[in-house]
Amino acid sequence: MSNEGVKVIEIKKSVFEDNDKEADKLRDELKDRGIFLLNLMSSPGSGKTTTLKQTVNTLKDKYRIGVMEADIDSDVDARTISDCGVHAIQLHTGGMCHLDAGMTKQGLDELTEEEVELAILENVGNLVCPAEFDTGACKNAMILSVPEGDDKPLKYPLMFSIVDVVLINKTDVMPYFDFDMEKCKENIKKRNPNATVIPICAKTGEGIDEWCEWLSKNVDEWRA
Repeated sequence: MSNEGVKVIEIKKSVFEDNDKEADKLRDELKDRGIFLLNLMSSPGSGKTTTLKQTVNTLKDKYRIGVMEADIDSDVDARTISDCGVHAIQLHTGGMCHLDAGMTKQGLDELTEEEVELAILENVGNLVCPAEFDTGACKNAMILSVPEGDDKPLKYPLMFSIVDVVLINKTDVMPYFDFDMEKCKENIKKRNPNATVIPICAKTGEGIDEWCEWLSKNVDEWRA
């Protein structure tokens, strides 16, 4: 049977193009409103929520902070962050492994009913899908934990290529894993020469001050 006359639609390209337009529109809106949006990504179990708690506790007296917790189900993370004394909402993705700009805007509309200067999106735990969709964030950050290995930047090139900062978490367990910090930094630079790399331990607080200084600098520049 001939396929002549059958219309072929490039779905993926169309979806990405439409999302990119929505993301740019959202960034313009955030700029006008003086809101800085951070998109925080990682694989499950890397320590996103623990790192976020440390971040919120360090910066909550400096900025009005709101947090969006994205997950397939449950409200565990939102409850955890609410206990830190900031406004937090849970975003259920309905089984989807990422958030796009439209979904992020829905969450922001709810979150920013209260005045927020720094909004943080804790994206779905995944190193593939979240990297493909621009959320409209001002900056992208990701966490790589020591147990995941120093070769992750080579295995997930897109994720490492789109982020502005990489937090290498769980440095306290380095003696127990075959993890080479310098090699990991080299692998990250291969994918993204402009990425800032900050070793941290969310459990002990190591490196959190440096991370929060980086974040504060970018928030202040965006809101200037």
